[in-house]
Amino acid sequence: MLMPSKTKYRKQQRGRNKGNANVGNNISFGNVAIQAVGRGFITSRQIEASRRAIMRSIKRQGKVWIRIFPDRPYTTTPAETRMGKGKGTVDHWQAEIKPGRVLFEMDGVNLDQAKQALRLAQFKLPVKTKIISREDTL
Repeated sequence: MLMPSKTKYRKQQRGRNKGNANVGNNISFGNVAIQAVGRGFITSRQIEASRRAIMRSIKRQGKVWIRIFPDRPYTTTPAETRMGKGKGTVDHWQAEIKPGRVLFEMDGVNLDQAKQALRLAQFKLPVKTKIISREDTL
């Protein structure tokens, strides 16, 4: 699963996820892509599940680019623990998603097969998304 190899600080505060995506909102590598419509967080497990759904659908032909990286730590305290005693340990890593962000891109397979594979990957994601192609954006 994806995670940073090293970070300056182990734990982060939550912050606010507002605004639209300024970077990573255009198709850069492939011809067909998944673009986020909603906002939220995607864990490294969900990214891996989407990638596996895509690769299984296209039978490992073509090329897939993952345009997001889970670099935010998510901490939890154990169950049945009293209040206080500080912040919990890092449970998993997640990526912050804003509307307009391109999540996955594909190339090397025909358009119908690519859209079918990306549709299967959409079911694995907790954020509302749409499928876009390079011809639509021109």
